[in-house]
Amino acid sequence: MASNISSHIPSQSNITVDNVNVFYRYAGQPTSPPLLLLHGFPSSSHQYRHLIPLLSDSYYVIAPDFPGFGFTDVPSKLNYTYTFNSLTQTITAFLAALHISRYAVYIFDYGAPVAERLALANSSSVAAIISQNGNAYDAGFGHPFWDPIMAYWKSDSIKDRQFLKDNVLTLEGFKGQYETGVPTSLLPRIQPESYTLDYAQLSVPGRIDAQLDLLLDYRSNPPLYPAVHEYFRKSQVPLLAVWGKGDPAFIPPGAEAFKKDLPNAEIHFLDTGHFALETNSEDIAGYILAFLKRVGYSKGGALVKGS
Repeated sequence: MASNISSHIPSQSNITVDNVNVFYRYAGQPTSPPLLLLHGFPSSSHQYRHLIPLLSDSYYVIAPDFPGFGFTDVPSKLNYTYTFNSLTQTITAFLAALHISRYAVYIFDYGAPVAERLALANSSSVAAIISQNGNAYDAGFGHPFWDPIMAYWKSDSIKDRQFLKDNVLTLEGFKGQYETGVPTSLLPRIQPESYTLDYAQLSVPGRIDAQLDLLLDYRSNPPLYPAVHEYFRKSQVPLLAVWGKGDPAFIPPGAEAFKKDLPNAEIHFLDTGHFALETNSEDIAGYILAFLKRVGYSKGGALVKGS
């Protein structure tokens, strides 16, 4: 009994790939099908602290911190380039180091463009996708949230960069990302250590500039969408979308758009905001477990075997 219980409690470890010391949380049995959780901005694998134990009875759950986030350490002498291509290269090396070649992936916010690049590079590696406010369509961008960021994309100016630093990369800005769109009755579920930890970890020297670089480089993602849509159409990868409908950043039309290229996509909306796991982790876990079982991504299932 003790060993079974311990497999549900998230553990943490580090592994160095390409001179980046990647921190990750994990739980479950390594012999179970892998489930990769990719976090968003401005968080880290900490956002999955409630979800991991709910999934680890059936899956080997792995949640890394991207470079520039959480507890992953990037030596300053490395001169790491903070782009989504670079994040993808690091996660590719991370998966190779853990000998994980096929997996289901949970994509959220920044995790979406990383996973999309992983799939475009090797479509056979992705057995199934769970999108929780993880965007792949122009229709998914919420306004006015993206207006100052898109202005920075166009100008690449010091003025617009400073505006984002002063108005987005702040404790109040992070708190707003957690609370906006959440019903008043659910706000007590938003634990203050979540956005406080995000702010503390992104206040480490050098990380603010890394975040501003990534906000600028997000402009590289929409041009990839046609290739992503083609991947969807050709692969018909099983996809579950569970979105917080009150998210100001990635709005419901982005979830509904999956149906254009993946007619069998399963789509659900929850009455919550961007960080839906803070308020609805059990609901989301239930959808994930039922979906993955239905599509055959379970022990002995066809998708686990790669067929």
